[in-house]
Amino acid sequence: MTWDGTAFRTSIQEVLDEFLDEMGARLEPLGPDAARLLAEARASVSGGKRFRAAFCYWGFRSVAPAPYDERPLLRACAALELLHASALVHDDLMDASDTRRGRPATHRGFEAEHRGDGWRGDPEQYGAAAAILLGDLLLSWSEELLRRCGLPIERVAAAMGVFDLCRTEVIAGQFLDVSVQARGRADVDAAMTVLRYKSAKYSIERPLHIGAALAGATGDDLAALTAYGLPLGEAFQLRDDLLGVFGDAATTGKPAGDDLVEGKRTVLVALALDAAPDEDAALLDASLGTDLSPDLLARLRAVIDDSGAHAQVEQVIGELVDHALTALDATGAPDDARGVLRDLAAAATDRVV
Repeated sequence: MTWDGTAFRTSIQEVLDEFLDEMGARLEPLGPDAARLLAEARASVSGGKRFRAAFCYWGFRSVAPAPYDERPLLRACAALELLHASALVHDDLMDASDTRRGRPATHRGFEAEHRGDGWRGDPEQYGAAAAILLGDLLLSWSEELLRRCGLPIERVAAAMGVFDLCRTEVIAGQFLDVSVQARGRADVDAAMTVLRYKSAKYSIERPLHIGAALAGATGDDLAALTAYGLPLGEAFQLRDDLLGVFGDAATTGKPAGDDLVEGKRTVLVALALDAAPDEDAALLDASLGTDLSPDLLARLRAVIDDSGAHAQVEQVIGELVDHALTALDATGAPDDARGVLRDLAAAATDRVV
């Protein structure tokens, strides 16, 4: 089977646009400030690779017999993109990020509006408040869209149980990440725990489970999808960690070396700190979370490369993908679902550093 990923992403965007039109009608009596919040919501759900929606869709297709109702399924999948947008808005605020996908992060945009209009109070506080509220609103809307997707209520109820678990994991994982950064230290095991709960499960395993639950999955079905989805999710985030240090800003939409500027204690950084010579490790450790000149960024990248951490993470990504694909071949998923899930595995982990 040939799956048209571009057409799928367009369909998800159409669902999101229609849902936000509905929410706009609900918010219209609140006036122009609510309209500004809605406009930022629209911007926050525009674009992106739609991996979570895609894994939800093919989690469903790996279990559900044909025929099935496409439109309600797309609405359910789009709910994962509202959840993701919520997480990104909050994440950018917590990380004090300036940009997201090449445009100002939500808190920076509202901060700039406050400052430009000469309003009273602290522009940064206003931007932070707006980002918290928008993230909360997107989180609420994600549950509403899934609950009202239109699939049979007993299937939606099963999926909501997984969705509840997913939200708990990602929020707690985010707090683990914040705490690790605050302590200024994390070994590889601690960094892997953050990676697993903040990103890996939420990005691939749980979307697969939500889709499968909507199709009436058994416990065995979910376990088989975990054997594929969890190692793939870990590989996905390890690739993201490499992009956060070595990625091209024109491709990632984030400043060069953003993870180092934000002081992220990732698996990549933990491995480098373990393996680098003492002087290099001390430089890397002291530089995390500071403004980096181009020369210092280049030096830190060289430290990570020379330590062997970059190559080691690449090797681990390859091993995790191999485990995931072996597990996928052992599932009872139809051939077309397995074929697309193989392609999605490559798309999620082969992104260019």
